[in-house]
Amino acid sequence: MNQILVNEKVYVTPKLKRKKIFYKTMFILSVLIVLVLIIYLIYSEYDRRKGEAISKDILGNIADVDTTVINDDTLVVALNDNIEEVHPKQLDKFNTVYKTDSGKEYKVDSILNIPSLEIKYPVLSESTDELLKISLNKFWGGEPNSVGNYCVVGHNYDGKDIFFGKLNKIQNGDIVELEDKTGKVLQYKVYNKFIVQPTDVACTSQITNGKREMTLITCSDGGKTRLIVKCRAIE
Repeated sequence: MNQILVNEKVYVTPKLKRKKIFYKTMFILSVLIVLVLIIYLIYSEYDRRKGEAISKDILGNIADVDTTVINDDTLVVALNDNIEEVHPKQLDKFNTVYKTDSGKEYKVDSILNIPSLEIKYPVLSESTDELLKISLNKFWGGEPNSVGNYCVVGHNYDGKDIFFGKLNKIQNGDIVELEDKTGKVLQYKVYNKFIVQPTDVACTSQITNGKREMTLITCSDGGKTRLIVKCRAIE
């Protein structure tokens, strides 16, 4: 029996062609969006880790300065094996000037340590978007460990284990330590923790009735609000 093979042509209407082009375009766009998102997440994580690495390097550099108190008037300072005596008021452990990738100069103002949360970072002397990617920043206030309200701000990166990522776990009664440029470490006790709107800056008030206070600030609820932690020096 002879078989007759008939090739049938399927007629594609203009409407069907447009649909095919549309679906193909949407597929390509979806793939591109996913790729861009993945690249963004990878870069964001790299940027965070890079900032933390710089912060830890700064701590390492500061640790090279060893101070030993002889009496109230004299300190022995050992830096790079060179021994010299200086007056405590002349000592500045944080006198190194650092530079960001953009060339902005900055210094360390203090070192903040929260033992219960294993948080320890240098507090940079001012606050900018670029410096917040490197470490904690001084937001407001006078000299560290002086009378007034020393305000420190830091990113939390949605609870990641970097900078103030674990600050929401702090409890009333926890100890926060602040080291100033003379090497003096003063302990503060947490006495309040609350949430405010970003426009509410009452927590930065310098009226402390002669007390040494410290305020820790970070974002909460995806940046919609601010977590405030209030501390008072143990004296």
